[in-house]
Amino acid sequence: MTSAKYDRAAWLIGPAGECAQRPALSQAGRVVLLGAPGVGKGTQAELLHQSLNACHLSTGDLFRGAKNQKGCLFSPAMAVALESMQKGELVADSTVWEIVRERSRCLLCRGGFILDGFPRTVPQALALRQLTERESLTLNAVVNYELPIPEIVERLSGRRTCERCKAIYQVTQRPARIEGVCDQCGGRLFQREDDRPEAFAVRMEAYERSTAPLIEFYRNLGLLLSVAAAGSPPEICARTISELKARIASKAVKGTSQYFPI
Repeated sequence: MTSAKYDRAAWLIGPAGECAQRPALSQAGRVVLLGAPGVGKGTQAELLHQSLNACHLSTGDLFRGAKNQKGCLFSPAMAVALESMQKGELVADSTVWEIVRERSRCLLCRGGFILDGFPRTVPQALALRQLTERESLTLNAVVNYELPIPEIVERLSGRRTCERCKAIYQVTQRPARIEGVCDQCGGRLFQREDDRPEAFAVRMEAYERSTAPLIEFYRNLGLLLSVAAAGSPPEICARTISELKARIASKAVKGTSQYFPI
């Protein structure tokens, strides 16, 4: 299944945002993506969006977009988050959840979601679980992408991001047709500061401290799918969808089948 690219206005802007195109599905897949920084979650989220027809909801895009909006009025939670980031501090779990909660209709959207960058800690995961249980929503799977650290460093050093639409490229594995120019919108491609090798050690330390425990949390809930992140983006996406199909088939055999649009 393929779809037009949803603009995610309600996610990126907040409650005042209105998406130009609304998903047409009455049931949907809901997936969380985990993995170390640079493993390729954003790229896979975009490819899965095209296959599953579910919105790609990235907290990283949300924060980066807010930082680039000069002179805008932000919600109190977003203002606190931006202040923390400017100081080089981690944004508190309660603040992150408040920002997501402001956009809860995106999580409740009938088109489903692919969550990239949230949850990042067990408390955030607990808040998400409470919301899905309260709204009788099914979280289909939590995909944990795995890749050796040397390969992640190599991949990160070649990653480029569009300053306009946030599309992601990789200079050797997924290059733009014209060097430095986004295929989708013509925006300038740049290397994020946190993609530089010297920043990777700091990001990995934060990941191991806060995010890695999520793997055990979701494994205990029976939701974790470990997927090798080696190979080209299309190969990894095909591998992911194969694992998702196998999971749904296994649930069906056990009499607890779930809807999933693949």
